[in-house]
Amino acid sequence: MKRKDTRGRILKTGESQRKDLIYQYRYTDSCGKRHTVYAPTLEGLRKKEEEINRTEIDGASYHDGGITVVELLERYISLKQGVRYATTVGYSFVLNLVKKEAFGQRCIRDIRPSDAKLWFMKLQRDGRGYSTITSVRGVVKPAFQMAYEEEILRRNPFDFKLSDVVKNDSKKRIALTQEQKDIFMGFIQEDRHFSRYYDEFTVLLETGMRVSELCGLTRDQLDFEKRKIWVDHQLVRKADGTLYVEKTKTESGCRFIPMTDNVYAALKNILANRRNPSVEYLVDGHSGFLLLDKNGKPCVAMHIEHHMQWAMKKYRKLHPNDPLPTITPHVLRHTFCTDMANAGMDIKDLQYLMGHSDAEVTLNVYTHASYAHAESAMQKILQFQPGSPEQKLG
Repeated sequence: MKRKDTRGRILKTGESQRKDLIYQYRYTDSCGKRHTVYAPTLEGLRKKEEEINRTEIDGASYHDGGITVVELLERYISLKQGVRYATTVGYSFVLNLVKKEAFGQRCIRDIRPSDAKLWFMKLQRDGRGYSTITSVRGVVKPAFQMAYEEEILRRNPFDFKLSDVVKNDSKKRIALTQEQKDIFMGFIQEDRHFSRYYDEFTVLLETGMRVSELCGLTRDQLDFEKRKIWVDHQLVRKADGTLYVEKTKTESGCRFIPMTDNVYAALKNILANRRNPSVEYLVDGHSGFLLLDKNGKPCVAMHIEHHMQWAMKKYRKLHPNDPLPTITPHVLRHTFCTDMANAGMDIKDLQYLMGHSDAEVTLNVYTHASYAHAESAMQKILQFQPGSPEQKLG
């Protein structure tokens, strides 16, 4: 005889109704452990049963490698708690991209290294840039590594050097020459409209700060007496327009930056020209932001990026025969780093100023060699070699 509840409804295996009319469901999980869940209604209990069964099936599928690439990524990403907003955006981008790919629906136990390589080659043929493919690999590889370390897979099929498979077609970062800096900053200073941004561009160019760090600067971070700037956070805007303050990109990002004479004057000008709202905008306990938009809210990176884009558009229209490379806030940061390296600054000191966690980043990503600098350095070395003509003449 089948068990029924007080309303005459037939109960399934594992279901029962207690004397207090609460419904319960008892089951044994895949590890052999007994569990009981409760609900005030039969409908509510069966929703819980569906979730339990789905979880058990997914778990069993994972343990035998039967889930898809997309499901593996979802599992991996779900374990990443407390990551930065930009990281969650990156995860979503990669997940959405993989969901659109037939490769994403393949079973993970069937993926071989050649399959992974062919997929990356296909992404590049489809027009995906090297940096995008790098971002995809940055999520897919550790997800498969998780499955490998949990002995779901015999090997990680994405454990190979990406540049051996797809061509690195990404454009190298460029540093502005002295002539290009003079032309660009001169144009900004003389232009009736864009001159209002001259000071903030100067700060970026002569401090090497990230644009989000400049946007996050508040008055209490400026020490004009000792001529230094304290950087310990950045201002970011989410896709929904919400402003929030987060720590610098790395722990090494917390640093003091000296004020050059130009930066000192630029910051003084920014404060002198700053609109003083009746109520200071407060973001996560921070107020007194240096750069404000027309509504009195703190400026974000997008504002400054747009200012530079519009300035470049106007410059190119007025000077079609004197082209400049595309200039962005990051190009100014890159230029500062390169200038300091070429001037002979110790790499560890430069690493500190840039807020890099690894000196390799400072060396390999942000600095450029040039013939003129190499020639000058070579002459200095040869000048002081024992037995050199210069020494004999002395």
